[in-house]
Amino acid sequence: MNTEQMMTCIRECLECMKKCNQCYDAYLQEDEVNPMTACIRLTRDCADVCVLADQFMTRNSEHMKEACVLGANICTRCAEECRNHAYEHCQACAAACGACAKKCRAMAAA
Repeated sequence: MNTEQMMTCIRECLECMKKCNQCYDAYLQEDEVNPMTACIRLTRDCADVCVLADQFMTRNSEHMKEACVLGANICTRCAEECRNHAYEHCQACAAACGACAKKCRAMAAA
């Protein structure tokens, strides 16, 4: 296993988790949250799966690749959803999710 590749993936996962948390927290500050409920749930799922992938990589779990595949899939879905919204925090989240998905896919394939 390439340690540098894993460390890069971990950094991307943690950055993605941070951007997802900032995104859903910003939504919760809005007056009308209901239209964004699906996006809030998705960003929460994405943040959680990024933490899971980080933990599995950090402890070199035998299930690390599966966690990275799941992370890549959820990050891709979250990036697609966030690109649909013009808010700055959504665009930042979409970028972080896209970068994380790419690194997780590469990690799963390694």
